[in-house]
This record gives sequence, C-alpha cells and structure tokens, in this order.
Amino acid sequence: MSRPPSKAAQETLDRVRQALGQPTAPQGKPSAHATTGERCEFDFTTLPEYETLKIWKAVGNLTRIGNPFYRLHDGRAGNTTSIDRRTIANFSSYDYLGLNGHPDVSAAAKTAIDRFGTSVSASRLSAGERQVHRDLESALARLSGTEDAIAFVSGHGTNVSVIGELLGPEDLIVADAVIHNSIVEGAKLSGAKRILCPHNDLDAFERALRLNRARYRRALIVVEGLYGMDGDVPDLAGLIKLKRRYNAWLMVDEAHATGALGRTGRGVAEEQGIDPAEVEIWMGTLSKTLAAAGGYIAGSRPLIELIRYTSPGFVYSVGLSPPVAAAAAAAVDVMMREPWRVAALRRNGRALLERARARGLDTGLSIGASVVPVIVGNSPQTIMLSERLLGRGFNVVPAVFPGVAENQARLRFFITSQHTLEQIDAVIDAVAEELPKILSGSSFVSTIAGR
Repeated sequence: MSRPPSKAAQETLDRVRQALGQPTAPQGKPSAHATTGERCEFDFTTLPEYETLKIWKAVGNLTRIGNPFYRLHDGRAGNTTSIDRRTIANFSSYDYLGLNGHPDVSAAAKTAIDRFGTSVSASRLSAGERQVHRDLESALARLSGTEDAIAFVSGHGTNVSVIGELLGPEDLIVADAVIHNSIVEGAKLSGAKRILCPHNDLDAFERALRLNRARYRRALIVVEGLYGMDGDVPDLAGLIKLKRRYNAWLMVDEAHATGALGRTGRGVAEEQGIDPAEVEIWMGTLSKTLAAAGGYIAGSRPLIELIRYTSPGFVYSVGLSPPVAAAAAAAVDVMMREPWRVAALRRNGRALLERARARGLDTGLSIGASVVPVIVGNSPQTIMLSERLLGRGFNVVPAVFPGVAENQARLRFFITSQHTLEQIDAVIDAVAEELPKILSGSSFVSTIAGR
C-alpha cells in the first residue's frame, strides 16, 4: 500500500503548492480496475509519493536548481572528481583513506579476475568457497580484533539479514534514534519489539532496558561507531556496562568508523581503548575505507558459524565477486602498513571542523573525524546551497528530509586523507559566503521553506 507524506513533509508540500498555485494533490488510485480475466494496469504517477516527486521537480525547474542527487561523474571520485568534464573539489566521497585506485588494490582485483573471473556464479554454500573469500574474512577478523568474520554482497543487506534472522517477535531491540536505515529495516523484519532512544542518551537506553528487558527472550542494543549523519561517537564503555547489567547483546555498526577512528583506523574500540571482545557483534562495510562493495559481520566463531548457515542474505545470495573481495582484502593490508593515511584523515577532519566553527557554521555534534555536517535547517535552502557550491567548484551532496528531520537538513562533508588544506579553506569560505545570502533572501525557496 502507498503511504501519504508525513506531517512535516505535507506542510512543506502545501507551501510548495500554494507558491505554485496548485490544488491539493490527488490520492493514488488505479487507472483501471480489472475484473476476472482482464489485464490490470496501474498508473504509478497517481500515487501520493510520485506526486511529491513531481512537486519537487517543479520547484527545481522554477528555481533553476538542479537535482543534487545522482549527478553523473566522469571518472574515479576521490578528493576531486569530474562532473560535466569539469574537475571540482569533492566532499561527497566515502573513500576516506584514498585507497580506491591504489596500485596494490587495483592489482589485487585484476589478479583475482584472471584467476577466478568476475563472478562465483552462485552462493558460497552451494557453489563452494574461493580462497579470495577466506583471505578477506581473515583480514577482516584481524582488523576487527575478533575470532572470525563473514562477508556479504551488500552492506545494507548485512544488517537487514543478520538482525532479521537473529531476533524475533519474542525479543527486544533498543537502538539509537538516528541509527542507519539498514538497522531499522532489519529490526522491522525481525518482528521484535523496537525502542528508539534519543541520540547518544545513555539514560534513555538504561530506562528502556530497565522497563522492558524482563519481558523478552533476547535483547539487542544497536549503535554506530561513528554516526554517518552527525559525525559523533557513542560511549562504548557505558553501553558495555548496560548490556552486562541487562543481559543484552551489543552491536556496533562501524561503516563510517573503520579507517577514521583509532590510531591505526581499527574503529571506535581502538579510539576508546575498548577490548573488541566486549562487543558481541561488529558490523562494517567494504564500500567506504576498504574501496570495494559489500558488508561484513565480525565476532566470535560460534556467531559467524551460525550466520554462515542461517542468515538468508548470505545463504541465498551469490558470493562476493572475486575482484571485489580481493580489492577489499588488499585495502586492509595497505591501511595497516600505511598508518600515515589515518593520521592525515584526522588532521583534515579537525581542520574542516575548526574552520567551520570559526566561521559560525553549525556543525552539530561532530568530533571532526571523517564526517562533518553543516546544518542549514530546511531542505529547499540546503539544496540551493549545494547548487551554489557546485557552481563554485565544490561537490557537497545535501542530506534532506526524510533522511533527516526537516529542521535538521544539512550538507554532509566527507573528508579524506587526500584533501588539501587549501581545498578545505576554500570550501568553508564558500559556504560562509553563500549561506547568509540564501537564508536572508526573500525568494521562492524562502517562501516554501516557511521563512
């Protein structure tokens, strides 16, 4: 069934329609009703969700603001990229340590193609193992400081499949309110009781466990090692105390933390001096620092063995493409032997955070690791700011509703070890110059933003 827009989105859309002189959008309904034996066709343009897309397209056309999403890049994107054959500074890449295109990483992928081809053609359970998969999982276990690890073809699918299988209707999941969508979807799939706690509020986590834990078979606490929207970290030691007190499992999503936190990039446990064995389930992705694609779970051998034989996203999915697995394993090796990359990333992250704050920009809770937001406050003006920056030679993709609350719309700066201080200075100067113009303008965008 289609869902109507949320209240916040509906209010924004109403302002858009008023500014455009349009009536309320029609509700979705079939364009034709089929009876037995007749062909049934449905016009998806009549859905409320599609009507929302049409409104935003109309806004873009009237304001001459291009779509900031799905921009076509001409080649490899790192600290710079090419859009429409124009080289620009890029702050929307997860290639935190600059390993995408590293000679050793590329060579490993090419060698794997020569030996194994581009696909293993079926699930590893049915088609058998390849040494490249075992090498990757050994490297991921060493990186995570755990007994074992298992790699999936999708990072998002890793969380959905593992949480959806390990937990059920008799169980409890307590998660941070800004947790990644993949964890939310996995929790829904499990059917477990779900409680979202205010961001990084240990008292709220404790209260949720104290009031609910006794009624459920299993309990899982889920947080991110480095939050991808806010750029801050959890209190891992405090969460470990809670999971012990209430006999719960702790799961940490390290998607943005790997390569960005800790002296050698091993993540939030290394950053905060925590023994990785204190956490039952470590999750990470291969698509960011590790310059590949996919996800993984790291933990005890019994956990990994259980997942290997029961998780639908692994058992019923094709194994990782050999060049992808080989590239990720090589990226782990490069990261471990070249710690200067991690140091350069932290230097650049701190530099961008300090310069943004010095110019009076709202960077929220960021610690200045690999993610620094600049909070604008509403979606239309955030999109306009992104467009202005592109015109000045900077690619910074916005995060807008429903990815964040409408009043928390922001630009997210992803910093890499390859960025220069000149690039960082220049982009912050551009934001500081363009944002006041947008916020103070009595424009069409200001009208629909409710200002």
